[in-house]
Amino acid sequence: MAFLRPTQDSAREATVETRSLYLRPPQMRDWRAWAELRAVSREFLSPWEPTWPSDALTRSAFRRRIRRQLRDGQDDLGYAFLLFRRDDDALLGGMTLSNVQRGAAQSCSVGYWIGRPHARHGHMSEALTGLLGHCFGPLGLHRVEAACMPKNTASRKLLEKAGFRCEGYARAYLKIAGTWQDHLLYATIAPRKP
Repeated sequence: MAFLRPTQDSAREATVETRSLYLRPPQMRDWRAWAELRAVSREFLSPWEPTWPSDALTRSAFRRRIRRQLRDGQDDLGYAFLLFRRDDDALLGGMTLSNVQRGAAQSCSVGYWIGRPHARHGHMSEALTGLLGHCFGPLGLHRVEAACMPKNTASRKLLEKAGFRCEGYARAYLKIAGTWQDHLLYATIAPRKP
């Protein structure tokens, strides 16, 4: 069995397109829009994310983030994307594929966030479906995993709508908002080929 691995150039340049959205790797020119969207969404996002460092929204922190994400992509360890609306190129949120495992596993974990002004409009559902196509197509993965806190009803519904199944319960799984939180573990696998 051959395992697909994207080239460094394709990993760096990967763009995922859907009906009304597109996802692409972050670039330095995105910093201002990213920082503004994260700032207006801070109260909305902070219950579901690790505690933000004091310099979280600075240009230098964004540069460090991009450098790390570029290294991860070049090493086929993870891929970061920002989510944009096609009509006006507005930044809506972000998605990451992390913990990429090759060999017999061919798996990764997906994480996502959406800015408060853009939540509950179906954008993340469309983006997640498109990203799964990228995972099971060009990236050659077999399994995509996700974790969410039991009380995060919106995230649970999003994952279930995208075909993820709950596979377990992990106690004190991730440190979110300064506290170790239990999480539900979800996964979906590539469609079987006929």
